[in-house]
Amino acid sequence: MKIYTRRGDEGDTDLFGGGRISKHDLRVEAYGAVDELNASVGLCVASSSQTDLGAIGRRIQGQLFDLGGTLATPDADKRARSSVPEIGSEEVALLEADIDRLEGELEPLQRFILPGGTSAAAAFHLARTVCRRAERRAVALHQRESVGEAPLRFLNRLSDLLFVMARVENRRAGEPDVEWAGRSR
Repeated sequence: MKIYTRRGDEGDTDLFGGGRISKHDLRVEAYGAVDELNASVGLCVASSSQTDLGAIGRRIQGQLFDLGGTLATPDADKRARSSVPEIGSEEVALLEADIDRLEGELEPLQRFILPGGTSAAAAFHLARTVCRRAERRAVALHQRESVGEAPLRFLNRLSDLLFVMARVENRRAGEPDVEWAGRSR
């Protein structure tokens, strides 16, 4: 099987379970942003020497793949939808538990921080911003047709976790977070 099909050359793409839509459709924007987020998390995993953070990242990558499948499958296609693992409250709870555990290592924030520090921390900060974009795209799709509440909560919580993971990377490396000093001139 060849990697190229030529089916998308006119600006349309196939949906999971069948059907075709424009590549600029909200649905494609949403699952495309989740795919980009998954690649960003992969960069975080590859950049981090912290085995616990890497394990969390790999788990998240699998969950993001599931979420992408959900977003690529219209709710009306019940048969295809039933074969896609759903992101639910259990996955959100796992993210919250990770946040709580990792925040226990950190000093409370006193100021806003800028993305930076170690290369791995910067990768987590970048993934956080990509996550926020994926969340915005999923919310836009949700306003047109329901994607469920749990996927939206998952993306919201995931951006928080990625922020905490960036801070943990810096702390464990002995690198201070880059604090925002206020308006620069």
